[in-house]
Amino acid sequence: MRRLSFMIPKLRRTISQTADRSLVGFIGLGAMGSPMATNLVRNSRRVLLYDKDVDKAQKLAKHLNMEVAQSVHEITTRAKFVITMLPESTHVEQVYLDKHDGLLEAAQSGSLFIDCSTIDVSTSRNVAKFASELGRQINFLDAPVSGGVPGAEKGTLTFMVGGTEDGFRRAENILRCMGKNIVHCGPAGNGQVAKMANNLALAISMAGVCEAMNLGAKQGMDPRILAKVMNTSTARCWSSDTYNPVPGVMENVPASRDYENGFRTELLLKDIGLAMRAANDLNIKLLVGEHVASLYENMRKQGYAKKDFSGLYRYLYQGPSVTEVVASLKTKY
Repeated sequence: MRRLSFMIPKLRRTISQTADRSLVGFIGLGAMGSPMATNLVRNSRRVLLYDKDVDKAQKLAKHLNMEVAQSVHEITTRAKFVITMLPESTHVEQVYLDKHDGLLEAAQSGSLFIDCSTIDVSTSRNVAKFASELGRQINFLDAPVSGGVPGAEKGTLTFMVGGTEDGFRRAENILRCMGKNIVHCGPAGNGQVAKMANNLALAISMAGVCEAMNLGAKQGMDPRILAKVMNTSTARCWSSDTYNPVPGVMENVPASRDYENGFRTELLLKDIGLAMRAANDLNIKLLVGEHVASLYENMRKQGYAKKDFSGLYRYLYQGPSVTEVVASLKTKY
């Protein structure tokens, strides 16, 4: 397995080889990981942090009076419970399976690992298989999340968990510190299957809401009224009633802040890519999914990869805001 720059400096301090059962290790402190770790502390959990960005880890640790580990190895030898939130499948493989610094090689007997990353199913199943074959009662769960940064901050995430019943029971109380809905989806990898299907449907539904809202707005209908109709009719969905893409319809959603600080379009494209590769392996056609992927890809190519995916309304459809629609109505009538 090739070495990745994700791994940390080799400097280690002397640590106890007896894991602390009350300690939770947390690796990966990005937009999702930081608020998740914060909610663990708010729920009276002792947390040991690690991130490749040392300054980020130290800043969060100082704010919440937590401790920072100097290596992945330190995490796995000190904590019985470990949570990871990593960007890609390659990072998960490296962090868990590396022969020198990986979590599993040095894991204590009875350790529980919960990977909340969104990655391909085969990687999750391979890591779970490796963990089970070590013969030390080590449990690995895949537990990707839904709810985005707002859900992570509020502690209302949905966790889609794949793995053994015993592992799920042990993980449930920890996950409830960070989420509201904890669903056991079946054996290893099934959490990733659920996340993949959910986000494919999300991408499609958001594109449909953007298209419909734009159609109504450009015919002179106040988007707030149209949203009210849709949200009490058969078009009702999360993309409309919770995360509406039209500026001015809802407060505290990305559309109200120029599509900043949301679910980045480049990350949605990563998730759609996972679904498309899985479908290709299974010889399944994603007729709508492939077309919708091209819409978000066009948005990315226009320079909006970092913008929230609901920005499809503005950047691809050139949809007007509530203010713009209302102003045009005053001019016309």
